[in-house]
Amino acid sequence: MFPVLNKRLCAGLIAAILVFPAGGLAPLAAQEIPNDFTAIVREKIPAVVAITTKQIIQGQTMLDDFFSPFRSPGLEPAQPQVREALGSGFVISPEGYIVTNNHVVADANEIHVVFSDKQISPARLVGRDPATDIAVLKVDPRPNMTTTAWGDSDAVQPGAWTIAIGSPFGLGGTVTVGVLSARSRDIQAGPYDDFLQTDASVNQGNSGGPLFNARGEVIGVNTAIVSPSGGSIGIGFAVPSRTAQRIVDQLIRTGRIERGFIGVRLQEITPSIAEALGIPGSKGALVASVESGSPAEKAGIQAGDVITRFNGKDIQSVHDLTLAAASQKPGTRTTLTRNRGGSQQEIALTIGQRDDEEQQTGAIPGPEAADQRLGLSLSPIPDEARQQLGLPPGTTGLFVQEVAPNSLADQSGLRAGDVIVSANNQNVSQPSDIEAEWTKSRQQNKPILFRINRQGQTLFVAVAMAKS
Repeated sequence: MFPVLNKRLCAGLIAAILVFPAGGLAPLAAQEIPNDFTAIVREKIPAVVAITTKQIIQGQTMLDDFFSPFRSPGLEPAQPQVREALGSGFVISPEGYIVTNNHVVADANEIHVVFSDKQISPARLVGRDPATDIAVLKVDPRPNMTTTAWGDSDAVQPGAWTIAIGSPFGLGGTVTVGVLSARSRDIQAGPYDDFLQTDASVNQGNSGGPLFNARGEVIGVNTAIVSPSGGSIGIGFAVPSRTAQRIVDQLIRTGRIERGFIGVRLQEITPSIAEALGIPGSKGALVASVESGSPAEKAGIQAGDVITRFNGKDIQSVHDLTLAAASQKPGTRTTLTRNRGGSQQEIALTIGQRDDEEQQTGAIPGPEAADQRLGLSLSPIPDEARQQLGLPPGTTGLFVQEVAPNSLADQSGLRAGDVIVSANNQNVSQPSDIEAEWTKSRQQNKPILFRINRQGQTLFVAVAMAKS
């Protein structure tokens, strides 16, 4: 519906006339009271893409077949199911790098990008960061590829114009306009929440699309909505460009994310805790415990300390310190201010590397990432299944539970229900044995040779690396 938007525009124009009569103050800049957004949309919409994904959901494993009273025993796996999903993204470089949300591409087996001219390109996952819901894809560059530019999310204040472009409900190239409603929203989606809130309509399928300012710069990556119905009610959230750009640059450069780590467990300061500690107010982050050997311990931080400043910025809450520490590069030398027993002290600290956080760096088997994966799901041979498998007494090896579709193992003829007896003439008893032999074969640039037992028959299967 356009009437609401038209009222906003008219109100802005009338206000300009009333506030700035002839001979009065200088008029507002054009970008603050635009007549419309057609120029920005015309320029930027070719850089916004729809993203389609397919996830292959495996049916029952062969192990299930052996023990199910409702299915005839056999060695053919159940047919896999295909789940399709849709999202949005935007091109950030002429080399073909595309930004989207992690939840758009997580667990996908195939990813394709649909450009505004309806051309479709396969995409490879470069890397993803579940903690901030950012992912980066790569497509083959196209001639004269339109790109976007990052803007400064910190410079955008509530009330400023925002423009969302994406593919809601599969409708490509959809433009919605609103204002920035709030900044630094923590919606409890993750430890690093710091969202921009906008009332520009964001719906299903907009995930991963850009949020522009009135100059056509990307100030956020649309990520989530609050809605009881699944549709827009005017509360949408975007990862600010300050965060997204840093994550994207790391993923492109290294394929992984480095987050700062100081090694403390924190809790909020309640008025009663503040009174007990003898500190004024409840600002800061209370150290509940310190990890052994952590940067905080080495710097002399103790349980009961209240951290009030970090890297030159005031700390109002636990969330502030979590974001501030995570944004620092490991190895960086910084300072923090602690309050211990009512006495303030500034101390130096060297940021460590968080190594307990899951790193998602291309687990999706895209066109390049899947090239060298065997694609086998293995387990010990089930004792109850030996007779049905036709195995001679005393046979050792590994049971093939599943073979990933289109993987190297699948292309070479391995099947669910096979028993791998040896790899490169070496007996195998655990998956790491096969992993070790596969590594050797890759280093020697030759196929790995499996000896398998299939329904009581012995045969050899060679699996070669994909040709680049």
